[in-house]
Amino acid sequence: MQRYNIISCKGSRIDKYISDKIPSLSRSYAQKLIDDGLVLVEGKKVKQNYVLKDNQNIEVEIPEPQPLRVEAEEIPLEILYEDDNLLVVNKPQGMVVHPAAGNYSGTLVNALMKHCGSSLSQINGVIRPGIVHRIDKDTSGLLMVAKNNKAHLSLSEQIKKHTVTRKYIAIVHGGFKTDGGTIDKPIGRHPVERKKMCVTDKNSKAAVTHYRVLCRLGGYTLVECILETGRTHQIRVHMSSTGHPILGDKVYGVKKEQFALKGQMLHAKVLGFSHPVTGEYMEFESEVPLHFEKIIDLLKKNMDK
Repeated sequence: MQRYNIISCKGSRIDKYISDKIPSLSRSYAQKLIDDGLVLVEGKKVKQNYVLKDNQNIEVEIPEPQPLRVEAEEIPLEILYEDDNLLVVNKPQGMVVHPAAGNYSGTLVNALMKHCGSSLSQINGVIRPGIVHRIDKDTSGLLMVAKNNKAHLSLSEQIKKHTVTRKYIAIVHGGFKTDGGTIDKPIGRHPVERKKMCVTDKNSKAAVTHYRVLCRLGGYTLVECILETGRTHQIRVHMSSTGHPILGDKVYGVKKEQFALKGQMLHAKVLGFSHPVTGEYMEFESEVPLHFEKIIDLLKKNMDK
């Protein structure tokens, strides 16, 4: 159990104050500690929205993390390519890439552990063996997976140098006056909603997305998005920032959609990279998933009415 004693400043909410003072503490975890009675102000339990006074004594107890065991699970995998060094898999919409709070099973990692056994890179630890890059739970499409550390380092370096080809398709709200363009806007953590990202100049990193129109669908557009950088939620944030949020995006998009969707209409369609051992350039393309095709067909039918 880790224990902290902090002296307060007037006017701050207790959850924000302790997450600011303890760098390892996220605001959401601070709120959980408060709810669990592990945060005391002058020896008394408080609520998440308690506003501090000057020079109050705050006691914070942080329990030791419980060791997490990731179990191999028999989950079908769509594998486009595999050799002794890597795999290219097509992740379905709704599958989480690796275990995390609230998702300890049914992830891509659980499936990979069953398929590959111990033949996965260990650079990212026991929670993310083999995982070189990620896509969101509700984004479908292609991912490369490293079977050993040498392959992992090579693939990671290619991502860092922006030499990996990553093309997505997305259905977005609204129409475009031009057939394509580039969105060059820095992305960082949202100042209030910590699980969200946003376009911002504060504590951000450069982010560049190239896009082109594939098909106009009435009040929607099918676009191809090419990542030059790979920031968290980059395409979703960039498209939303231009007034063209992705259809079905419950975080950055329209609150009330006319379709019953399980997630954003975003698919990682093309993935290209140099083989970590041979150096040969390899490129893979996945079929448009069925849930995507259904929406495109429906939008086309609506245009004909």
